[in-house]
Amino acid sequence: MLGSLIEVSRDWLGFYKNCADEYGDVVRVLLAHVPVYLVVHPRDIETVLVTNAAKFTKSEDYRALARVLGRGLLTSEGDFWKRQRGLIQPAFHRQSILSYAAVMTRAAGRMLDSWKEKSERNIHEDMMRVTLEIVGRCLYSAEVTDAAERVGHAMEVVTGRFIINASLAMLFRFDIPVRFALREWRAIRELNGIIGGIIRERRSSDQRREDLLDMLLRARDADGNPMSDTQLRDEVMTLFLAGHETTAIALSWACYLIARNPDIEAKLAEELQTVLGGRFPTPEDLPRLRYTEMVLKETMRLYPAVWGIGRRALEDCELGGYRVPAGSNVFILQWRTQRDARFFPDPDRFDPERWRDDPVRSGKIPRFAYFPFGGGPRVCVGASFAMMEATLLLAMIQQKFHLEIVPGHPIEIFASVTLRPKYGIRVIPHCRAAVKDTDRHLH
Repeated sequence: MLGSLIEVSRDWLGFYKNCADEYGDVVRVLLAHVPVYLVVHPRDIETVLVTNAAKFTKSEDYRALARVLGRGLLTSEGDFWKRQRGLIQPAFHRQSILSYAAVMTRAAGRMLDSWKEKSERNIHEDMMRVTLEIVGRCLYSAEVTDAAERVGHAMEVVTGRFIINASLAMLFRFDIPVRFALREWRAIRELNGIIGGIIRERRSSDQRREDLLDMLLRARDADGNPMSDTQLRDEVMTLFLAGHETTAIALSWACYLIARNPDIEAKLAEELQTVLGGRFPTPEDLPRLRYTEMVLKETMRLYPAVWGIGRRALEDCELGGYRVPAGSNVFILQWRTQRDARFFPDPDRFDPERWRDDPVRSGKIPRFAYFPFGGGPRVCVGASFAMMEATLLLAMIQQKFHLEIVPGHPIEIFASVTLRPKYGIRVIPHCRAAVKDTDRHLH
């Protein structure tokens, strides 16, 4: 009667990976009475996300995100989504993004100045805090560092319940009232208070600021209508939360992988010394930070911050030679496809050299063998912003510090909305100037 519900609830990633390993590119799974189709091959993923994108909508589990994000860009559909995407897109044009670089490096500089030699830290908490400050300053010109602890706690509560809420949304057509989960309700209220305060402060101010919030307040659709207060809240909430957590997670896993691979760390440190020579990076340095970018790409292959995408078929379709009935939920897991040995030999090995001659751009592997930012019409609107931020911050961290993983600290993946380190990643920073090459290789 429960199908595979118990197995899935114990370990989403492991269960679906085992299904794909054993049964192939299209796997039908029953979650109680609800059929789910796991789709693995890039060819079929492209069909869902690009070729026949109009024949699919968001899967039922996205209703769990809507509890927090409302009808923001991530959860909305149809013409409403197209309108909102058109209003938000200009804020992420190249020139707008480049103007944020100085804000990013100043925030990272303040963070690194607070680190003490050989003093243990949870780098995931540090990354969450600094990316929160950056998204607040870049997108809303708001000082949110004082709210970082409140946001972090609220996010822990909300994301901690995501798998439960997603499962309930898959099983039941109606939404379970959030008031039945008191801690989650309080966390959402806390987040609403922070976002609402930013919006209220801006509405009461006559000062014009060239940031995303100003653009949203001034934006008008084809009929000349502005966003309603509810729409504005939903978009601000979506970009405020999604705009910092995903980058923080990518940086956390990158630092972990670099610390575990001294040869890769040595190559990265050499590039940073050659290109930067101890100074802050700028957007002009990005084309020369080639190996830094390769490290990030390989990190996002192994640990994609957004590890899965869900869709629901609006009509009967065929995937991988199998009929998928209308109304079926389709799961696409970057976590599994990006670790497929058909496209990435020795797939569990951390090897930035895979990206020396980008196999996607060169056509050596299919387009959707690697898609950490999604794809098709709904590709992440902030992908360029995130890549620039991650590259600049990783360069600054690794230029100044060698990070030693605290011995015995458990590293475990927590698959919620994002692919978090369940217990954080605890490290001991050592200043580069105080670390000899021979010492670095011993860690």
